[in-house]
Amino acid sequence: MSRRLHPSAADGRKRVSRRRFLAATGTVLGAGLAVPTIIPASALGAEGKVAPSDRIGVAMIGLGRQALAYNLGPFMKEPDSQVVALCEVDRWRLQVDSPAAARCAKQNGFTLDALKGCFRTTDFREVLARKNVDAVMITTPDHWHVPIALAAVKAGKDVCCEKPIGLCIAHGRILADAVAKSKCVFRTDSEFRSKPEFFKAVGLVRSGKIGQLKMIRFAAPAYDQMCPPLPMQPTMPVPAELDYDMWLGPAPWAPYTEQRVHAARDVDETYSRPGWYGNRTYCDGGICNWGHHIADNVQWGNNSEHTGPVEIEGHGEFPPLDYLHNGIQGWEVHYRFADGVEAFYINSDRSPSKQPTGIRFEGTEGWVSVVPFQRGEEGLEAEPKSLLTAEVKPEQFPFERKHEKRDFLDCVKTRGRTLEDAEVGHRSSSLCQLGYIACQTGRKLKWDPAAERFAGDDEANRLLCLPPGRAPWSVT
Repeated sequence: MSRRLHPSAADGRKRVSRRRFLAATGTVLGAGLAVPTIIPASALGAEGKVAPSDRIGVAMIGLGRQALAYNLGPFMKEPDSQVVALCEVDRWRLQVDSPAAARCAKQNGFTLDALKGCFRTTDFREVLARKNVDAVMITTPDHWHVPIALAAVKAGKDVCCEKPIGLCIAHGRILADAVAKSKCVFRTDSEFRSKPEFFKAVGLVRSGKIGQLKMIRFAAPAYDQMCPPLPMQPTMPVPAELDYDMWLGPAPWAPYTEQRVHAARDVDETYSRPGWYGNRTYCDGGICNWGHHIADNVQWGNNSEHTGPVEIEGHGEFPPLDYLHNGIQGWEVHYRFADGVEAFYINSDRSPSKQPTGIRFEGTEGWVSVVPFQRGEEGLEAEPKSLLTAEVKPEQFPFERKHEKRDFLDCVKTRGRTLEDAEVGHRSSSLCQLGYIACQTGRKLKWDPAAERFAGDDEANRLLCLPPGRAPWSVT
C-alpha cells in the first residue's frame, strides 16, 4: 500500500505512506495557535453578536483558488459560524496575505486580521483531531475529496465538500454509504441549486409547467484554454514552502513540476485554474469537475437525483495519456433514462451549434432554459413566455432557495438533510462520470443505476474504479 517516494521529493520531512494518509489519526507536523491578546466584546456575545459557544467551528481544508473565491468568505460572513482552523499544504497560503485573499476579505466584509487567531497546519489530520472543529470545508484537488471526507466522517465532523464526489463512481459510492451510516451532515458544495435562475427553472419543470419532460440539453466548459494539452515538463525542485508529499497524498508519486500542481506564488490577479485541473490523475476534467454544476440540476429537474440513466453513449477528444495536461478536451454524450427522458451533454467551448454553457429542459407543453452568470433570473428563457411568471406552489416544489453555505450551517444545527447531500452529490457526479466512461470506451453502454454496474461489459466496469497506477487508493 505504501508508495515509493523520490529522494528529492521533499525537503527532509518525514515520509508518509499511503496507508497512513488514509488513517485519520495521529499528527505529523506541529503548528502553533496564535491567541489574540485583546478579546473584543463581540467575541463574548455582546453587541448583538453570536457568542462563540453558539457558533459552528469551521475548518478550511485547502486555501487555493476555489476556497478564496467562493468558500472562505461566506463562512466568515455568517454570524453563527467561526473559521477556527486553516489547513493548506503550501505554507505561503497559510499566511493568507495573497492578492486573492485580500480580494476575498474586501468582497465579503472582513479583514485578514480576523484570521490571525486560526490554528494553522499543513496536515488535515491535525484539524480533524481538534475539538473546536465542528465542520470542515474541503477545497482540495479532486483526488483528495473522498479520502479527506471519509476521514472527517470517521472523526465525527460535519462535511461541506467541493464537487465532484471523487474521481470515479466506486469511490463516490463508498463515501455516500459512509455518510449514510454516520450521524454527520454532508453538503456537496455546488452553488448552482442556489442560483435563482436554476432554482426557478427546475421548479417549473418539477411542477409540470412544461408538461411531460422529454429532452434535456446541457453543456459545460472544458476550460481547455486554461489547461491545454501539454507534454510532460522537466522536473523542477520542490518549492521550500510546499509539502509536496502531502499534496500528492494518496496519488502515485510523480516528479514535481509547477504545471502539475499550482503556481508557486499567487501573483496572478486573474486567479486562473491550477495545473492539476488538466491532469487525469487528479481531475477528470471539465466534463466531471465544472460539469457537476449543470449535471446536478439535470438530475434535480428530472427527479432522478437518487438514480441515474440506463443507457449512455458518447465520444470525446483526449490528448496522449503520457502528457502532463491530458484531460478530456471535447465530448458529446447521449443519455436515456428508464422513463424515456433523453439528455444530450456537450462541451460548450467546442459546440458546433454554439450551445452555451447551461441547460434546457424540453417538455410536451413548452421549454425552459438557463444560461448561468447572468444577474438574477436574466439568464432564464422559456416558451411560452408565460412560463416566466408562472407560479410554482410550495407543495409542487418543496424546497427553499438559500445560499449553499447557509443550507449547510442550518442543517448542522437541525441535523437535517442538506439540499445536496452525499447521495445526491454522488449521483450527480456519476452522471458526469458515466459520460466520461462512455467517451473512453466509444460505444453504447447499458447501466443499472441500482447495482451501479454496466450490463455485460467488463471493460466499462473496470473504469468504475481508477486503474492501477492512477487510483488514489484501492477499492476492494
